[in-house]
Amino acid sequence: FIHSYAALCLSRRAPAPADPMLYADKRALETNLKVNLLAIREKELNYYTQNCQAVGTQAALLAGFAYSGLTQVAIPHDRAYALRIAYLLVTTTAMCFELIAVLNTTLLSMMGPGLALRGPDGSMHPAVDGMMTEYRTAYYCFVLGLVFFHFSAALFSWLIYVHWSVSTMVTLCICGSLLLLTRYAKRVYLRFRLPAEMVITGAFEASDVAAAAAARTVAAAIAAAVKAAGVAARTVQAEVVPPSPPCPSEMELSAVEEERDVGEEAAVLEKADC
Repeated sequence: FIHSYAALCLSRRAPAPADPMLYADKRALETNLKVNLLAIREKELNYYTQNCQAVGTQAALLAGFAYSGLTQVAIPHDRAYALRIAYLLVTTTAMCFELIAVLNTTLLSMMGPGLALRGPDGSMHPAVDGMMTEYRTAYYCFVLGLVFFHFSAALFSWLIYVHWSVSTMVTLCICGSLLLLTRYAKRVYLRFRLPAEMVITGAFEASDVAAAAAARTVAAAIAAAVKAAGVAARTVQAEVVPPSPPCPSEMELSAVEEERDVGEEAAVLEKADC
């Protein structure tokens, strides 16, 4: 009875687990795929980080110039009150825009890579997408600060110079510089502009996976067709060209020579009998 019960228990055991090597191979494949995707996305992260650092450096320089215009310039008291207020407001606005750009780019260059590096699984995508969105805000603040900096320089000429002709010439030069700067920026932007529907990111979506699978299927079908065509061509060539007779081997040649020698000996013996 004990042996029968043991046999029944063994027959009812759970099935053996799957091969651990297959599970390890699947996990390794998933890990390698994830690492490759992160490597592609990391290029975008480095691109936006470098752009933030460049914009932040220039914005800090312009903010320093605007602060010097507020603290290091002796504003004459005999000028019109509206002119003095306009100069102070425009200069302060330029400094504020540049400081916003500095703060925004500094936080982005610090917290964006930090989220991508130390965040949970899948943090790379929100980090890159967030930097892409916030970078535009910093860039617009930098451009607005640059424009207000030109206006501040034009108002400064009306505060310092007594003769209106000198102030007018300086203002025209500043306005011409701003116009040339705008035209050049517009030309560069139109030359390297990339429409939103043509932007390629490192994020993979379902449509990208389906397109890749379809491309692999088409490539496999083309390869199979080429292989079949090659086999057919070799078959036709073999049917058209008859095979050449095989060359006799050394043993066959020696057997033929022995038969010839035996025949000659037989002929000599027949002549002797005669």
